[in-house]
Amino acid sequence: MTEPADILLFSYGTLQLASVQLSSFGRLLDGEDDAMTGYRTDKVEITDPEVLRKSGERVHLIVVPSEKAEDEVPGKVFRITAKELAAADAYEVSDYKRVEVFLKSGRRAFVYVKA
Repeated sequence: MTEPADILLFSYGTLQLASVQLSSFGRLLDGEDDAMTGYRTDKVEITDPEVLRKSGERVHLIVVPSEKAEDEVPGKVFRITAKELAAADAYEVSDYKRVEVFLKSGRRAFVYVKA
């Protein structure tokens, strides 16, 4: 029996990459376009060798609250399982923390923001 994929996870960065999805979740995720409002992107240098191997990118995006309510960060929202959420937690480095936000669409989803 498979676990239901009923958790929403929003990604604006490397969790959208096929290589990261396959190595972290063992499958490709089917996402829908959405956005986070009231946030802006910044960059963080990744030094964790496992994350570098999975993403192939040394510099990753990270989101921070914006001073402007109209700012938004585009991305994809995915339906995942609790086990996959734990795998996403393991993938993210300590620069990130998981929070729940309301997306532009009105849906609530988990997302990784600057810790």
